[in-house]
Amino acid sequence: MLLVAVSGGIDSMCLAEKLRLSGGAFAVAHCNFSLRGDDSDADEAHVRAWAAEHGILCHVKRFDTRAFAREQGISVEMAARRLRYRWFGQLCRAFAYEGVAVAHNANDNAETLMLNLLRGTGLRGITGMKENGFLPDPEYADIPLLRPLLRMTRAEIEAFAKENGLAWREDGTNVLNDYKRNKIRNLVFPVFADINPSFVQTLNRDMARFHEEMELGHETGPLGARDGEIGEPGPSGTRNGEITMQEEAWDGSLPVKQPAGVLILDADKAGIPEGTAPVVGPWKSGDWIRPLGAPGKKKMQDWFTDHHIPADEKPFVPLLRSPLDPQHILAVIPHCIDHSVRVGDSTRRIIRISVKND
Repeated sequence: MLLVAVSGGIDSMCLAEKLRLSGGAFAVAHCNFSLRGDDSDADEAHVRAWAAEHGILCHVKRFDTRAFAREQGISVEMAARRLRYRWFGQLCRAFAYEGVAVAHNANDNAETLMLNLLRGTGLRGITGMKENGFLPDPEYADIPLLRPLLRMTRAEIEAFAKENGLAWREDGTNVLNDYKRNKIRNLVFPVFADINPSFVQTLNRDMARFHEEMELGHETGPLGARDGEIGEPGPSGTRNGEITMQEEAWDGSLPVKQPAGVLILDADKAGIPEGTAPVVGPWKSGDWIRPLGAPGKKKMQDWFTDHHIPADEKPFVPLLRSPLDPQHILAVIPHCIDHSVRVGDSTRRIIRISVKND
C-alpha cells in the first residue's frame, strides 16, 4: 500500500485522483505547515473532505514550521522539506506503507534543472529528479520515493483536472516572485516558451538522456537514449533487437496470446498514465517479478538463473519498471510480463511491446 502526499493543489489532487481511478490501494498524507493562516487550514479541510468522500484514510499533521526553521538555522522552505519527509518516513514505518508518492511533474523537473545550473552543479545536477528514488532523510533512506507524474507537464495536469471535474486549492504565493523557483516559473519560462513551446518536454528528455549516459558510463548505452518512449519516431535499438512500444485501446476482440517477440500488458494495472512513456532500464540488484502464472515473487537474479541468461548478458536485458515501485519489474522484454498486469475482462488500454531481432 502506498502513501500519497497531497497538499490540495492541482498537482497532488491530480495524482490522488489518477491513483483512485486506477484502483490502486493508497492512503493520503497532508502537511499543514501553518504558513498561510486560514488558507493553510482551508487546504487541510479540502484534502480531508476529498479523502472522506472516497473512503480513503487521511493522515494530517500540523507543524510550526517557522519555529523549526529558527531552531535549525535554516530557511522556511528547507524546514518544510525536512519536516514533511521525516513525517512521511515515520508514517511508512508505523503503517507498513511500501513507499511515498509525490506529485512532482515535468515543469518542476525543468525548474530544478535551471536552479541547479544557476548555482553551479555537477553531472547529477543536470540529470534532474528521478521517477524512482528514496526518501531524502538519513533515518528513512530505505523507503522508496516515487514521482508518477514526472513525465506530465503542468498543462497536461490542468487538462486532466478539468476533464475530470477535479477541485483543487490555489496557493496564492505561487504568483509572487519572492522565491527563486517562482522567478524562474513566472518570469523566465514564458520567454523559453516563446522560443520553443515544447521546451519543458525537451529539457526533460535531455535530463533523462544525461542520466542514462551517466549510469551506463558511455554515450548511448545498451538500451539507447529513447528506449521506452511512446511517440518518438522510430524504434529503439538494444542488444536484443529493436523495441517498439505502442499504447492501444483494448476491446477484447484480439487474442491475448501473442506471437513470439510480442508482449501486451494492461496499462492501467501497470499504473502508466495515458500517453505517458513506460520506464525501461537495465537490471539492478533487488529487482523482482511475479512471472505470469507463477505462485509468488521471484528475484530477477533467480529469474536470470532459471532462464540460463549468462552473467555478461544480464545488463543488456531490457526491463519495464513499475512507476509505483522502483524494484517491481512489469515485463522482461521480450520474455514475459508480471502477473499483476495481465490483460483481463476489465482491460481497456494496453501497452504492446514488440521486438524485432537483428
